Parts: sequence; C-alpha cells; structure tokens
Amino acid sequence: MHPIRTKFLRRLAKATIPFVLAATAPLTALAAFPEKPIRLVVPFAPGGGTDLLSRAMGITMGEDLGQPVIVDNKPGGSTIIGTDAVAKSAPDGYTLVMATMAHAVNPSLHKKLPFDTDRALAPVMLVGRSPNVLVVKPDSPIKTVQDLIATARAKPGKLNYASQGAGTSAHLAGELFKKMTKVEINHIPYRGAGPAITDLLGGQVDVMFATAAAVAPHLESGKLRAVAVTTAQRSQAPALSKVPTIAESGVPNYSADSWYGLFVPAGTPAPVIARLNAAAKKAVQTEAFRKRAEQEGLAISAGSPDEFGRYVKGESQRWSKVIKEANITAD
Repeated sequence: MHPIRTKFLRRLAKATIPFVLAATAPLTALAAFPEKPIRLVVPFAPGGGTDLLSRAMGITMGEDLGQPVIVDNKPGGSTIIGTDAVAKSAPDGYTLVMATMAHAVNPSLHKKLPFDTDRALAPVMLVGRSPNVLVVKPDSPIKTVQDLIATARAKPGKLNYASQGAGTSAHLAGELFKKMTKVEINHIPYRGAGPAITDLLGGQVDVMFATAAAVAPHLESGKLRAVAVTTAQRSQAPALSKVPTIAESGVPNYSADSWYGLFVPAGTPAPVIARLNAAAKKAVQTEAFRKRAEQEGLAISAGSPDEFGRYVKGESQRWSKVIKEANITAD
C-alpha cells in the first residue's frame, strides 16, 4: 500500500475511534442497568395499602434486578409532592413512583400542578386494580344497592356518604353513583379513611364508598356490612367474593376502580423501562405478592408500558367529566 494512503488511514482510524466509543457507551450503560440501588417513591405515609404493596414489590423486584429497591415515602398534596420529586429526577431508571388513581384525576382537581402529568412521566406497568366497597353498619336498613337508591329518592338530600377526602377514589365512586342513578346524597369528606369509618360506625354518616384495604378488618369482625363493590367484576378477595357489583345490582355499566401503577421520569430510555417492566411482572407473580394483593382485593394486571399509558389516559378523560359535572375542586 502506498505510504501516503497508509498514513491517511491511520489518521482516519485515530479520529474515528473516539466517536465509536462515544456512540457505544450509552449501549454499554443500558446493558449494565442497574448498577446501583433503585428508589421507589410512595406518595403516601408508611403503613397504608400503597406502602405495603410497594414494599412487597420492591423486595422481589430487587431480587430480579440484582440491586435493592428502596421505598421512599413522600406523602402530601394528594400524591403531588412525591410524584413531583420523581418527575424532576434524572431519567435513568433509578427513580420510580407508585402512582394511584390520584395521578389521573389531579389535573382535573387542581388548577395548577408543579409538573405536566402527560409529559413529565413515562408509564412502566399497571400493577393492578381494586374495588371500593359500598359499606354500611350491620343494622342499617340499606341491604342492597336498590335499597340505597329507593331511600335516597324518598329522602332527597337527607342521606350522607363518607369518603377519605375530596377527590379520592371513594369520593369519585360516590359522585359517579349519584350521576348514574340520579339521586341526591350528601358527600362528607374526612382527613383519611380512619375518621370516616369511625363516624360511619358511630352513625354520623349513612354509607361509605371505602377502599377494600381500609374496611377489610371491619368486614371480618362484623362491624360493617358490604353492600356492593365498585368494580366491573366481583372481587376475588375472600371477604368480598360473594358481594355483588353495583353494575349487576341495577346500575348497568357502573365501574370505579382504584389502581396502582409504576411511572419513571419522561425520557428514561426504552430498554431501561422494558427491564423495569419485566422485573415488575415477575414481582407481582410471586406467592408473597399474590397473598398481599389478595388481602387488598387487588386484581393483578401486569401489562406493557403502552397498555398502562392508554389506561391512564382513558381514566383521566372519564373522571374529568365526572369532576366537572359535580363541580369538584381540591384547591
């Protein structure tokens, strides 16, 4: 080979190597993911249903990923504080949030959020859906959904229903019920499920649309009675398996799910999201998680990121109409 051409090729090789290395470095980093612990933000206080499910998932996800998944509780602001922390984190897969139905309804409840819900986060997986439960005291004359409708129509505005707070899944389940049955029942919001259940037990309110996790102990003890569940299908939870749905009790197409799902900051590489999705799928199939899910009345979903994204979009649109018509605001 001619000396001049050889010299040219050597210079070309030296100039090209840095670019090749720069291009392959991200691929190498993705292949090695994860290389450090992963933080799973729970936007609720420790000890609640979301926290317990997240911890159960974190243990098994960590085993599959080869790195610990550390739960970080950041409660407050109807999940906004914790979600905002994740939205502003580096899009590298090392920070996730366990979102709930609040994620889909907050844009309609609040005039301004510190992040753009549609653009700030990327979906990883819908973990599962669970019912709210329409409950009453054991001695209540309301034994069926039709009893509730008949009583509300006979006494417009006289019945009260409790929820754990304005804009929560329980509140919206009640508002959807009122809309679809055309009855007038007063909403009484509380600062959490505990105080609401206390007043229901004390007779200060007539009924409650409560999360399955919140009322499970009271159903088992007989202190409360389940009238119906809010999901489209009956719950698989042992304490609720014989309880009818509101839809089959005479309100066709009624459905109001609570749900849990994982998000990461927008911009997180697709291969990293796929790896997290795979680990999450394995986690929810373990016996330990299934037992926890059963206690919560949770129907496991474990689909793809795209499926979760479409589901949340549909939930946002559906509840936006309910919130607008009922003139609900959290500000």
